[in-house]
Amino acid sequence: MNNGIVILIGLLLTMLWSWYGFIAQNFKAIGRLEPDTLITGERFPTGRSGTATLGQDIYRANGCASCHTMQVRVQDNGADIERGWGKRNTVLRDFIHDDHVFLGQVRIGPDLAGIGTRTYATRDWHMAHLFNPRTVVPKSLMPQYPYLFEKRKINGQPSPQALNLAPEFRKDIPEGYEIVPTREANALVDYLLSLQSDVRLFEAPLLTNRVGGNVAPAAQTTAAAPTNQ
Repeated sequence: MNNGIVILIGLLLTMLWSWYGFIAQNFKAIGRLEPDTLITGERFPTGRSGTATLGQDIYRANGCASCHTMQVRVQDNGADIERGWGKRNTVLRDFIHDDHVFLGQVRIGPDLAGIGTRTYATRDWHMAHLFNPRTVVPKSLMPQYPYLFEKRKINGQPSPQALNLAPEFRKDIPEGYEIVPTREANALVDYLLSLQSDVRLFEAPLLTNRVGGNVAPAAQTTAAAPTNQ
């Protein structure tokens, strides 16, 4: 019986030590971090706008982290850099202004740590991609998010925010109607555009692509975005 108590206490202490090492220590480490001062005099990270912060909540509510990571792996640990998903590995400093960190584990879709710097992923691209991913990525596995948009009748001039959809994607839209993003859609896109991990940090220098040449954007690889981005 005495041995059993000793074993139980040992297991509890082991679990407590593991929790302290993996969780408590990391919280302490990130709590001590400050934004880095770049050679330009700017600070990184600068934090997010209120709209982008709302977009982060929408990202969480829609379960986007179930299919995407937000962590570019060290170059010798995977092909993230070669895929064009980032220019350096992700570090703790990237998240010091975030209340919620969506590192993720599953990559049904590509990593989103640097989606805000990818040249193909414009605001219009993101809007079309959220409404129906197949409009911009034909083989995308990502679900549609039509509830982030409003179908409304055109009164006078079309809205400047109205989606410019190809005819094959307008079959269910009556003549004289348009699809416009809601406040939630705009906030989510603001959040995605704020994800920029291309700043050189002391602990994470920019890396070069060993493959060489131009890397196709992640949307054109075999990886899918929320599923295929």
